[in-house]
Amino acid sequence: MSAALADPVEVVNFGCRLNIAEGEGVRTAVRRAGARDTIVFNSCAVTDEAVRQARQAVRRALRERPGADVVVTGCAAELERDSFAAMGARVVANDAKGRSESYGGDASPAAPSYTPALSGADHARAFLGVQTGCSHSCTFCATVMARGTAWSATTEAVVAAARSAVDRGQREIILTGVDLASYGDDCGTTLAELVQALLALPIERLRLSSLDPDRIDDALFALLTQEARVMPHVHLSLQAGDDMILTRMKRRHRRADAVALTRRLKAARPEIAIGADLIAGFPTEDEDMFAGSMALIDDCDIVFGHIFPYSPRAGTPAARMPQVGRAIARDRAARLREANAARRGAWLDAQVGRTASMLVERDGLTGHAANFAALTLATPAEPGRILAVRLVARDGDRLIAESIAA
Repeated sequence: MSAALADPVEVVNFGCRLNIAEGEGVRTAVRRAGARDTIVFNSCAVTDEAVRQARQAVRRALRERPGADVVVTGCAAELERDSFAAMGARVVANDAKGRSESYGGDASPAAPSYTPALSGADHARAFLGVQTGCSHSCTFCATVMARGTAWSATTEAVVAAARSAVDRGQREIILTGVDLASYGDDCGTTLAELVQALLALPIERLRLSSLDPDRIDDALFALLTQEARVMPHVHLSLQAGDDMILTRMKRRHRRADAVALTRRLKAARPEIAIGADLIAGFPTEDEDMFAGSMALIDDCDIVFGHIFPYSPRAGTPAARMPQVGRAIARDRAARLREANAARRGAWLDAQVGRTASMLVERDGLTGHAANFAALTLATPAEPGRILAVRLVARDGDRLIAESIAA
């Protein structure tokens, strides 16, 4: 969860990068409406824990700020509207959260396409949401119920939003979406074509968030491996390392596809760091099936794992499948995280002694290398700069960096 305060409006974002970007649009809409003493919870429903955190935060706000207008929006609010309303919060639909009339302002015409969501200027990096929704039917996922089928912002609108980020001094843009790789399916273009259009701007670093492995076509592969301004960091929505589990999830790739893709990526651009989403304890998963996911950490050289135990989402097909149990799912997730931590530690150790470029965050001390390694400067530097640094030591999951004199 991340929170940003701005009296008299507070927006609290839970969950994904897309929510963070969309939260800025919510803030703008609330201000445009002239609302006062308003707190908006932009919720997430990817797991039961995310919903629980949202409920807890809403209850606390209702108890501690009885005079405030407490609003809940986002995916959890979409799926559990009656539950939040029963608490006494006001619920705003996901597709209406960026409109001023949702908070008391004058009505405005609905946009014909998704409006790009751009995070604020308080970070050196800008999250840029370019699509929402999903047109797939993965058996574990409630996203289509919360956000509907996939729809995209126009290329022109995305480029205009990116230009705004560049103009205000943000030197890295992270493209995000619910199903980013499907960008353009609804409007006759592709993610690769969008990236090409964005690279016509003076963007210094462009990073892509999670991608479905089956949607990385030749054009996108070329950009990921040959374009210097596209960062060498590929995060894949893998979910599992066993073909039967992938089939029961209704994923569109198989284990061999994931392994082959990551090896092709690393062969074409060795500095690429691989991240992946992985679910532990999916219904029917036995120890042999789970072993396939464990082995995927090494087989795909996954150094940035987004790992969580399966939790059943009401209304999804997977919730009706034979469950392995929460304790088993939590134990397997812990084992996956341990394996991933060991792989990441070895990778970080191998970075020590190398040089890198670092985008310095607004605290002047922390930031990320191009390959997404988290860095801490030995000596503070000007926020927002891209520095040439030498990586001199590892400190847990971070690397210590020293600026190389120009």
